Amino acid sequence: MKEITKKITLNDGREITTSTGKLAKQANGSVEIRMGKTHMLATVVSSKEARDGVDFLPLTVDYREKFAADGRFPGGFLKREARPTDQEILVMRLVDRILRPMFPADYHAEVQVMISLNSHDPEVSPDSLAALAASTAIAISDIPFNGPISEVRVIRLNGEFIVNPSPEQMKEADIDLMVGASSDSVAMVEGEMSEVSEAEMIEGIKVGHEAIKIQCAMQTELASEIATSSPKREYCHETHDEELKERIKSETYDKVYAVAAEGLGKDERSTKFKQVKQDWIDSLTEEEVEKYDSKLIGVYYHDVEKEAVRTLVLNEKKRLDGRETTEIRPIWCEVDYLPSPHGSAVFTRGETQSLTTVTLGTLQDVNRIDGVTFQGHEKFYLHYNFPPFSTGEARMKFSVSRREIGHGNLAQRALKKMIPADNPYTVRIVSDILESNGSSSMATVCAGTLALMDAGVKIEKPVSGIAMGLISDEKDPNNYAVLSDILGDEDHLGDMDFKVCGTADGITACQMDIKVQGLSYDILEQALNQARDGRLHILEKITDVMTTPRTDLKPQTPKIIILEVPKSTIGGIIGPGGKVIQELQAKTETTISIEEIDEKGRVEILGTDQEKLDMAVAKIKSIAFVPEEGETYKGKEKSIMPYGAFVGIAPNTDGLLHVSEISWERVENVEEVLKEGQEIEVKLISIDPKSGKLKLSRKVLLPKPEKK
Repeated sequence: MKEITKKITLNDGREITTSTGKLAKQANGSVEIRMGKTHMLATVVSSKEARDGVDFLPLTVDYREKFAADGRFPGGFLKREARPTDQEILVMRLVDRILRPMFPADYHAEVQVMISLNSHDPEVSPDSLAALAASTAIAISDIPFNGPISEVRVIRLNGEFIVNPSPEQMKEADIDLMVGASSDSVAMVEGEMSEVSEAEMIEGIKVGHEAIKIQCAMQTELASEIATSSPKREYCHETHDEELKERIKSETYDKVYAVAAEGLGKDERSTKFKQVKQDWIDSLTEEEVEKYDSKLIGVYYHDVEKEAVRTLVLNEKKRLDGRETTEIRPIWCEVDYLPSPHGSAVFTRGETQSLTTVTLGTLQDVNRIDGVTFQGHEKFYLHYNFPPFSTGEARMKFSVSRREIGHGNLAQRALKKMIPADNPYTVRIVSDILESNGSSSMATVCAGTLALMDAGVKIEKPVSGIAMGLISDEKDPNNYAVLSDILGDEDHLGDMDFKVCGTADGITACQMDIKVQGLSYDILEQALNQARDGRLHILEKITDVMTTPRTDLKPQTPKIIILEVPKSTIGGIIGPGGKVIQELQAKTETTISIEEIDEKGRVEILGTDQEKLDMAVAKIKSIAFVPEEGETYKGKEKSIMPYGAFVGIAPNTDGLLHVSEISWERVENVEEVLKEGQEIEVKLISIDPKSGKLKLSRKVLLPKPEKK
């Protein structure tokens, strides 16, 4: 057993240690990553041959966090790790998106990357190490790979950029980016920001890229010491017929180009493309039909479509639907579309449409998270649904896909910084995509903005989003076109999908995926500036419909009242086994939540009927009554004594009304003036600091007689 170890030292002196040779040696590649107390194991295995009929890369990235890593048991009835959490899925997507374009285009053998977090350090964010671990495992294997690559997290805190910060530092950052790149160029960016400029974002990306270059150099050095890393395995996963390829191109290209140049809608264009292919197949003789491979016909015809569409854009600056490169599709939107939800909106851009709702609730409605690296809750969250009918398909849908989780997370990050800190409600947004032809996640951001304003949530500024594309010439790097508001086909046939969200004053979130191996900063800068123009155009369309949030909540929207009570009274409000609060909720038809903050109780009361809300407030105030010196109370005589009377000014709260404080005149017999059960007004004149006893006065509320 021979262990080989390499170290990377960050600018602040922290170290990342990479080692191989001790664990999981039967995998094609395995590495351990350590940073602080964090330990991560990454393995990769690839089949020797591709499965029959597979003409793509069947890559699976699996990332799991072990509860033992944090010294905890899994929650729930089954005490073992089960389906992945949203956080784990988001990390899988981060790693997949940077690895996938780095494999050779003709490599179709199954590849499985597995990453496990086995020890967790609260000061280390593991998602910033996952891609480094995966790439290193591939780099030291014999699997063909055009890497290495890596990812780092970059934040800006108090004006300074920090690479791979602690979770605590991330809370106060105004830029939080995950950057993925090779030594040569950036290939993936994702993050959220506090309305920063395009130049500030690029600066953060450059800081991350410099750190990645060091990590890539480490991987190359480590691989040079591993005998199995070179040479890479030989493979042949594609069989080609050059004669067929050339014939299909020569006999269909002009017809495909003509269809692409017509500027048709999605369905009509797709029908005509299919017809060109079918007409060519129908022209074949019986001998040719038997001679040619039908799968290769599909592959080569797809290549013709791709080349024709890309050439049309590069040569004529004309797109599939007839738009110019910077032109945005027609937009229409409407608010208050549904009568019952607290807020709703429809946003349609071209052939992409989102119907979005907003629901307002209490602390009981927060999204509770119980993961390995994070335990807590979200008061603002967004769910994105992508049903098959949105693309005209009929297929089974069993669960939420990774794509839906990723798109929802992006839209949530784009909007959440616009929710004011003093917003009393828990907010849930649900976006249902009804039509899709590109940029459905950005339609969710726009519809979410409108639905929030329709619900009366006092968002600080409207947010819009746009997806940018890229068509580039492989032979001439200076010949390219950046496309605003891309179609689904432009995403599929193009080189980039760059989603940018923000307000009129700056970027709030972004997500960039590159299908080619890297992107120059010149193209990145142009894409961001072009995205800003498109974003502002879309914002105008949004604010034409609704400029500011509703001032009055809709009748069906619950009102929320927040009370602050002494910590000692929380038990009384809840009651034995929750009896008091449950009965109060049933009687007043309200929802009541209580949490302890800074040694005090925070009570949220949610309801639609103001009279019943007032009843709930009065009851809670009576239970959590805190007497204040100088205040006047309406009390009831509870007992008469020779020296005075005890007056109840609230349930379980009595004070002494001394005989000398009953009247300005001398009182010889208390019972001649007061009776048990009698209601009187009294003023609290003092509270004994040691015993807490209350001293009341009645006479100070009566006119003082003039002296004789």
